[in-house]
Amino acid sequence: MCVQTVGLVQAEIELRGIPTASISLLKEVTSILRPPRSLFVPFPMGYPLGLPNDPEIQLSVIRQALTLLSKNETPILADLETSR
Repeated sequence: MCVQTVGLVQAEIELRGIPTASISLLKEVTSILRPPRSLFVPFPMGYPLGLPNDPEIQLSVIRQALTLLSKNETPILADLETSR
């Protein structure tokens, strides 16, 4: 889905009181759009959760994105924290 579309949808959902978080592969575009909560991941296009067969990283991405939901000061553009 287009980064711009995701940001617009997030904004509308947030207006209704539901927190949202997205995963971004394009930090420069996401920085311009400023969605409420977004996690930047440094993976190739098409792989927002990392490469196939790497459940440790995939789970980490999902957990970190969900953690953003508890943050109220928006917009947030967090970088993925990796232990590797």
